[in-house]
Amino acid sequence: MKKSAQAGLFSSLSPLVGEDRGGESAFVAAHTITIASVPLVVDPSGALYWPEQGLLAVSDLHLEKGSSFAVRGQLLPPYDTAATLSRLTQLIARYAPRVVVALGDSFHDGGGPARLADSDRQQLTAMQRGRDWIWITGNHDPDPADGIGGVFQHALEIGVLTFRHLPTGAPGEIAGHLHPVARISQRGRSIRRRCFAADAKRMVMPAFGAFTGGLNVRDAAFADLFGTLVFTAHMLGDSRLYAFPAKRCLAD
Repeated sequence: MKKSAQAGLFSSLSPLVGEDRGGESAFVAAHTITIASVPLVVDPSGALYWPEQGLLAVSDLHLEKGSSFAVRGQLLPPYDTAATLSRLTQLIARYAPRVVVALGDSFHDGGGPARLADSDRQQLTAMQRGRDWIWITGNHDPDPADGIGGVFQHALEIGVLTFRHLPTGAPGEIAGHLHPVARISQRGRSIRRRCFAADAKRMVMPAFGAFTGGLNVRDAAFADLFGTLVFTAHMLGDSRLYAFPAKRCLAD
């Protein structure tokens, strides 16, 4: 579906989602999700910002996925890392976070950091300057890497919230790994977009990387995680998010 058609579909759905607060806040199209009584700003890019902590989180960057496929003989355009880091640079400029947390699978494989182009490595270094940077280990990148700055942790606990890669369903959990996407239909048209999957206790963040796919929120993995379909898919739009009950979303 073309971008203009997607925008038209979202426009027709907006009265149904009840999330338009009118005007703009200090952040572009701010949309808040409360997890374990903690209000978190979620961005249409797929990032999360915790104002109280000055913390910006992104998940599943899968940097160097293109070069990983090339090593195996499957050629993809070699621009995924540059595109992903460019989007992340814009977010850091917007929110000016004190700490950045990358929620695992930041690189598509263990050799990814060594394959970084010099320009991408320099951009990553510039983003880290003057702030804490935490790499949460994932299933694609379980070991600490040299030459990319930051610190490596299996999980990060701040107050009632825990940031980790693999979701367990524990209260207060912010996780990645599943790459949630939602599909909805209205007036004979459908759209499929990345989304935040969340209820009042836990959240699964969308994949941020340029070459990442997605798992439909109607997949059994989400029902097992949330225990029910009574959670919300916050779909990423071009300039805001759109909230839909998971039970209303369609399977692929």
